Amino acid sequence: MTYKKQCNYNANYLEYVRRLEPKTKHFKNCAAAFGVGGLICCIGQFFRFMLQFAGLTGDVLAGCVSVILIFLGCMLTGLGVYDRIGRYAGAGSIVPITGFANSVASPAIEFKTEGWIYGMAAKMFTVAGAIIVFGVISGTLVGVIYYFL
Repeated sequence: MTYKKQCNYNANYLEYVRRLEPKTKHFKNCAAAFGVGGLICCIGQFFRFMLQFAGLTGDVLAGCVSVILIFLGCMLTGLGVYDRIGRYAGAGSIVPITGFANSVASPAIEFKTEGWIYGMAAKMFTVAGAIIVFGVISGTLVGVIYYFL
């Protein structure tokens, strides 16, 4: 088969795929991501106000709010609710801290039948491991740059 025929077959196939694929709804997807991500952040801000009203301040306040949001993300993942939120909101559900909790808890729940060590513990960081590694590397680089400036 000549190169020209191959290119023609590829162009025909791409046209066929374009006709069959569903049209994406970019505005709806962006609005859902913005709305759900904002709602998650508003829930975190609500907990921050409540804990601040209870007398917490500074790092203790920030740590408690983070722990509450991580707990809620893991609980909703375990109940299967966070998957439905993710299907609706897309990136809006993975950006806040609850999305990170979901990315750690979801593989742990999925592979728990393989045992504690080779299943849950080994698979827990399959998705989040890269995030942790690149977060530590980028944090170190920013720290070094900040140190020298």
